Amino acid sequence: MIDKDDDDAVARAARARKGSPFLSTAQAAWYLGLDSRTLDNMRGRGEGPRARRHGRYVRYHIDDLDDWSLTNRSKVRGRFDV
Repeated sequence: MIDKDDDDAVARAARARKGSPFLSTAQAAWYLGLDSRTLDNMRGRGEGPRARRHGRYVRYHIDDLDDWSLTNRSKVRGRFDV
């Protein structure tokens, strides 16, 4: 069963991908398959994808998310994810 909040996050991320390349923490977390709190914690520790402030909002550029994901692939059963 798909949660309504998941559907909303998917829709927001899709709209953001078409329009602005900057995603909110919730959108970026969904895009990466992480919980938004995990992404917040990573940012607080200076880890994770590059984040920037736009006024009072934290935003992630979609290209930074892709770059971070590619450089931080994890091994699964001895092979890299593709």
